[in-house]
Amino acid sequence: MQHELLEMRNITKVYPNGVLANRNVNFALREGEIHAVVGENGAGKSTLMKMMFGMEEPSEGEIIVRGETVKLHSPQDAIDRGIGMVHQHFMLVPSFTVAENMVLGMEPKKGLGIHYDEAARMTLELSRKYNLTVDPHAKVEHLSVGMKQKVEILKALIRGAKILILDEPTAVLTPQETEELFRELKGLRAEGHTIVFISHKLKEVKEICDRITIMRSGRTEGVFDTNSVTEKEISRLMVGRDVVLKYEKDMKPYGEPILQVKNVSSGDEQGKQVLSRVQFSVRAGEIVGIAGVEGNGQAQLVEVLTGSLPASSGMVLISGKDIAANNIREIRKMGVSYIPEDRMRQGAAKEASISDNLISTRYRSKEWNKRGFMDGRKIRKLVDDLISDYKVKCSGPAQEIGMLSGGNMQKVVVARECSTNPKLLIAEQPTRGVDIGAAQFIHQKLIEMRQEGCAIVLVSADLNEIMELSDTLLVMYGGEVVAYIDRPSEVSEEELGLYMLGLQKQSEEEVRRASHL
Repeated sequence: MQHELLEMRNITKVYPNGVLANRNVNFALREGEIHAVVGENGAGKSTLMKMMFGMEEPSEGEIIVRGETVKLHSPQDAIDRGIGMVHQHFMLVPSFTVAENMVLGMEPKKGLGIHYDEAARMTLELSRKYNLTVDPHAKVEHLSVGMKQKVEILKALIRGAKILILDEPTAVLTPQETEELFRELKGLRAEGHTIVFISHKLKEVKEICDRITIMRSGRTEGVFDTNSVTEKEISRLMVGRDVVLKYEKDMKPYGEPILQVKNVSSGDEQGKQVLSRVQFSVRAGEIVGIAGVEGNGQAQLVEVLTGSLPASSGMVLISGKDIAANNIREIRKMGVSYIPEDRMRQGAAKEASISDNLISTRYRSKEWNKRGFMDGRKIRKLVDDLISDYKVKCSGPAQEIGMLSGGNMQKVVVARECSTNPKLLIAEQPTRGVDIGAAQFIHQKLIEMRQEGCAIVLVSADLNEIMELSDTLLVMYGGEVVAYIDRPSEVSEEELGLYMLGLQKQSEEEVRRASHL
């Protein structure tokens, strides 16, 4: 029988504010395996991994590495025991080279300074050993997401990691980059490394992992050989019920164009062009998905559509009216709602109550005011109805929104934006960082709005989400629309990936003809 390389026994974690994150969790790693940890957001995965990496300490229980009980008071303690972690949000210094990032905190010296050539040599040697090819002299800020991830993995390996914790490693990768990462992880496994793979992408878990630990509500629901459970069974154990991974949409004729984007170009503050002659339309009752590797103009396009970034040329029309001279409030009055990418920074005032957040876009309207004062009774009914309809788990409308889980906070933002009967909804990463149950609820809500004739722009880095929900699909690369796909269900993820990486591109004529303009 294989011996356990690392064990976490009866781990309980209670935070000072009384939140119970883990309860009697048992977790074990075998040497040379890729072991998945799956569960909804809030299931306790991240807390468990933070304790394994010394970022948090358990309230109860013990951690055993190679048969020895250890206390991990800091990440350095974990690194000293051969445990490394690659975070979902990379911990790299953008202005440094790859080699400088690699040796940060353990720099080889030459006199009083850093021996840069030695750092570059170490980087190159390690990258060749593990077949993770990187350029030691490249500045990190110029690297693709996939390359940055390689640097993070090498950074852990150069510090002696034999156990690698990867947090949602494929969240922002294209199918091709994911395939390459999987080849590299299998190579590391063959070299005797042990990998913890945290993910919510069950297809990928099935493809690469040997075993899987499923978590729900701070507990472990079981450990399985990956080939002994189906995706559906994993989903049921994660959520406690069957999860719909496919959506039924009524096919009916689209209405008039609600949004028309005509040859829009725009530059950033440094004058660099970030959008180039983008054009498409969204009709009533249509979901137009916008796919692409992050950083290819999607965020700037949303800023132009919502009025926070002016277009340098071209036009954006909503119901036939040019929005160029309108501010954000005036654009909202035209029937536009917006679910922003970052709920903490743009979507909610986290110190304010759920109630205040829910009415923040409508309190100026005459409908909610009575003789110069806000209509308290009417507002209370609206807020109570929205909390109930959107199944927001909270202590009540007066609770601070910042105290909610990510999924419940996102439901409040979605409730506010979807309950004004908008003509046009711009949904930017609407389910990022929310659990599978909340994501399913939000997806059903978007489909409902589509059925009611709302025009929807869906910007998402989640290919499954965008292919399942979209009626029409655009792919952006380098600030341009490089593909316009009328039937997303008929395109493969691989083909989509070629467009996303800029390796394939439709002609301008194809894009123009397909854009209905």
